[in-house]
This record gives sequence, structure tokens and C-alpha cells, in this order.
Amino acid sequence: MDTVIVLFNRDLRVHDHPALASACERARAVIPLFVLDETVPAGRRRGFLLQCLADLRANLRARDGELFVRRGDVVTEAMRLACRTGAEAIFASADVTLLAGRRQQRLSRERIAYQLFPGATVVPPGTLKPSGGGDHYRVFTPYWRAWSRHERRSVLAPPRHVPTPPDLAAGRLPTPARPEPMPGGESAARDRARQWIHRALPGYADGHDDLAGDHTSRLSPYLRFGCLSPLELALLAAGGQDFVRQLCWRDFYHQVTHAFPAINRTDYRPRGHRWRDDETALQAWRAGMTGLPIVDAGMRQLLTEGWMHNRARLIVAAYLVKLLKIDWRAGARHFFDHLLDGDVANNSGNWQWVAGTGNDTRPNRAFNPLRQAKRFDPAGEYVRRHVPELADLPTTHIHQPWRLPAPPGDYPRPII
Repeated sequence: MDTVIVLFNRDLRVHDHPALASACERARAVIPLFVLDETVPAGRRRGFLLQCLADLRANLRARDGELFVRRGDVVTEAMRLACRTGAEAIFASADVTLLAGRRQQRLSRERIAYQLFPGATVVPPGTLKPSGGGDHYRVFTPYWRAWSRHERRSVLAPPRHVPTPPDLAAGRLPTPARPEPMPGGESAARDRARQWIHRALPGYADGHDDLAGDHTSRLSPYLRFGCLSPLELALLAAGGQDFVRQLCWRDFYHQVTHAFPAINRTDYRPRGHRWRDDETALQAWRAGMTGLPIVDAGMRQLLTEGWMHNRARLIVAAYLVKLLKIDWRAGARHFFDHLLDGDVANNSGNWQWVAGTGNDTRPNRAFNPLRQAKRFDPAGEYVRRHVPELADLPTTHIHQPWRLPAPPGDYPRPII
């Protein structure tokens, strides 16, 4: 094979990249390509994405290669580059979203060989099927059992040499408008993964729900952009079953989305909910001004860091859908706009789980935010960190805000 385009999307790495590895083995010339499609909203992730792309370009150049950047429609630009270079094939990592599916269908109809490779998950979506029939697992526990037993593919080493054409313009990569609290890119991801596994993985099972302790890995933004191979991470963390189980949850929602691509728009299991239309309450929730400190702390962490502790995500989501009775889609959109790890499959799957329209076997599950606060932020440290107006309040008032004679500063009384 003479020339192959490797179309990058959510797989911004050189380690364990099956599409890139295969192209470097089979082709005389390889063209790594990323297309910046401005019509696809990136929200706060844009700056992080640009850092990931800059790091990917550096890693490819270190292997005598290049990352070619183009702007516009992904399929149009890929085919334009294929026509110009005489590329015989396009290799890409398979994805599960509705948008990705449409792109994949369009490319498959073009007059060029088009091949999809695994790499976005530990186990490729659609690989595991329930023994009782059906195209995917609807409940997590049996999926976890099947996933744990499934034989893994081998982790691939990065290519030593990426033979890119010397006479092709690389294309300009924009500079991020502002630095993010977390640096983007495979190099930062691998450093963080190694350090966290060595330092914190042994205590993850006991500490991952501690809001103030913050013992989570914060690797989710890197997984979202494929800066880390989820398969390699699962193998590196093999001694920490509770953490590996979280990677399985990620795979679980990807296989659900593979079977149900409209997961971010349509109830997976319609329950006949009648949602309230309350823009004032929704805006208070978005701004972290509901008057319920544990909810406001989570929402302000999101606005400040582009990330939120997983336990806090459950608390704020349950508050919106169970107490305010506002449609889960409004919450999912806000998360998707602001989260560095905003991912259609996991974001929408988790929101539907909380709303009772998704894969939870107990759709009417109660979720009391005050009990959650007392259990997972007993001293109020997480709240004080993210809601500075309450820094001098005793913990009893943080956990029982309605007892305050007057909230400090501009902090509101509880809206419910």
C-alpha cells in the first residue's frame, strides 16, 4: 500500500493506537490528519483539545512524522487530502456517537478503502452480547462479569517511525485562548497516570467518594480525548479492581450508545415523566446559587475547573431531576458545555441513570443531597473550598442551611 491517511478524532495519542500502528506497518507514506470542524460545539474543551493536538504533533515529529491540520467538514477535508496525495485508504478509530456514525457512513460510501480499528474502549462496543439474546447489555453487573472474562487484545507500542510526505503543508494549529487547570495531551496524561497509580491507586477503594479528599484519578479528560489508551490503563491498574470497574462503566455506556446512538436526546427507557419548565431554578442550579451548599459547591467546581468530583455529579444531577423536576437533558447539556471530559456516551448515560430513564434497575431510586453531604463531606471542607461565602460557617449550618438566620453576603436562601 502506498499512502494511507490516519484520521484522528478522539484518539490523540501514539501509544497503543491500532489505526496508526497498522498504517505505519502497511504503507509507504502515512498522513496523520485532524480536521477542526467549527460546526461541532466543543464548549470549554476547545482549549484542552488544542493542547492535546499540539502534544500529538510533537510526539509525531519526534518520530519523523507530522500532524496535518485542516479546517472544515471532516469527510470533505479528508477526501480532498486523499485526492491531492493519491491516498489509497483512510484508517480511523471506531466511535459510537450519532455524529461519528454519520461520518463513518459517509466515508464508507466514498471511493476509497475505509477501515475502522478499536482503541476507544477496553472492549470494542458490540463485542459482548447477552446470552439471553439482544444486541447489547442493558444492566451493568452481567456486563461487568462478561467484560472481566473477555480476552484482551495486545497493547501496541508506538511506531518508531511515521513516514509522512515531505512536501505537504502541515496546517496551522490555533493557540488556546486560555490555559486550563489540567494540561492537555498524551505526555501529561501518561505522567499523571503513572504517578497516580503508584501513589493513590491502593487507597482508591476507600477514598474515591471522599469529596474533600479528592482521591480520584482525574484521568477522565485524557480518556475522553484518547490521550490514554483505556486498555493500557486497565492493565496498568489491574491491581485496583474498584478503579478498573469504573473503566468498565465507561465501556458499558459506550456499548449502550453503540446500540442506542440517540442516548443524548431520547429516553433510553421512557417512564412518562412530566418535567417542569422553570428557567429561574435552572439558572440558579447552573450558577451554583440554589442555596443548598453541597449542590452549589459541585456546580461551582464545574465552572471553575471544567471538572467535577463523581460523587458531586450524582448529587447535583439528582437535585435537578428528582427535586427540581427539570428535564435531565437540560442538565446534560450544561455538563457537556463545561466538562473537559464531556462525552456523549458517559455524560448522557449517567444523566439518564440518575433520571430513571436509563440503565438503572431501580428507576425510582431516592437520592437525598443532605445525607450525601453529611456522609461524603462530613466536615464541610469541600463546600468551603468551592463556596467561599460559607467559609466561616459552622458545619451544622452548611448541612442545614435553612437554619441560618441570614445567609452571608449574596448567598441565597434555599430555593426549595
